[in-house]
Amino acid sequence: MDAGLLGLLCSQGPAPKAEDVAGEKGEDAIELVDQVVCGLRVAKVFRENTETINSVDFNSGGDLMISAADDDQIIIYDCENGTIKRNLKSKKYGVSMIRFTHSRNTVIHGSTKIDDTIRYLSLYDNKYIRYFSGHTNKVTSLCMSATDDLFLSASLDKTLQLWDLRSPNCEGMMHLQGKPIAAFDPEGLIFAAGMNSECIKLYDLRSFDKGPFSSFRLPHEKYEWASLHFSPNGKQIMLTITGSSMIRIIDAFGGTPLHSMADHKPTQSTYSPQACYSPDSKYIFMGAEDGKIHVWNVETGHKVIILNGDHPRPLTCVQFNPKYMMMASACTDMSFWLPKAQTQSKIP
Repeated sequence: MDAGLLGLLCSQGPAPKAEDVAGEKGEDAIELVDQVVCGLRVAKVFRENTETINSVDFNSGGDLMISAADDDQIIIYDCENGTIKRNLKSKKYGVSMIRFTHSRNTVIHGSTKIDDTIRYLSLYDNKYIRYFSGHTNKVTSLCMSATDDLFLSASLDKTLQLWDLRSPNCEGMMHLQGKPIAAFDPEGLIFAAGMNSECIKLYDLRSFDKGPFSSFRLPHEKYEWASLHFSPNGKQIMLTITGSSMIRIIDAFGGTPLHSMADHKPTQSTYSPQACYSPDSKYIFMGAEDGKIHVWNVETGHKVIILNGDHPRPLTCVQFNPKYMMMASACTDMSFWLPKAQTQSKIP
């Protein structure tokens, strides 16, 4: 394993497990506990973008991260060395909601220009492999299955569509109420659809055309739901809410509300808090409008710390690396975070 930016944080043995964050437990593994969370510091800042970074994603191995921005740039980062590997442009179609497929060399992304087609891009030669046409309005959710080549998309056209990377034709479509949001569970066996900011429906991927096998109705929000995510262990669902400084956590099996987490500051009506789970599902990191990151303990619902990375604008992306002890946060700047004791590791 390269001993660059993150090399000292990872075990030298077999592929690391998400529940251990830093790898299989051994001498070099770091467990994610309150002390480590409180010690996270910005180790590297990239200022390549001139406009807002709208989405980021890590590949499954955690050694690569990709970002998409409103300035039409697609940037690929080397997470082990803390460097930029490549900078691509999507001037014709724009780019949003970028997601790695199961290959480190291909991604899918939404469009911001011409139409609302989802595009399948080869990073190797910067050429499009396939187009997925069908949505007639902005795509609001894009999610790859963890187990195969299927992916979900939801749109302001009030449809949820299921696709296979190997075919340009939609595998299935559902018409939903209100603004739909959707996500696969970590095992890729079921998916959840949130609709009208008050109902979550769970579908079995093998028989989704028969309707949901479970539905949860929650108190109607004043503002729209912005996104829906399963926790990495599949036990919880997290909802972020547009125009609110709050996120909600519910039980993924029974729909029982578990926690409401807020930064207690007023929010612009168009801003949505950006949030993610740690890979072990123990913590939630929420990026706020003031550029800070609020961290909660999932089990207790108590706030652990507010991290200040000196972001000059509202945070638009917060993601924790699935394999390494590393976090990324972004507005127009991209910041890489590491535990305090490791910020002096080699950072080119």
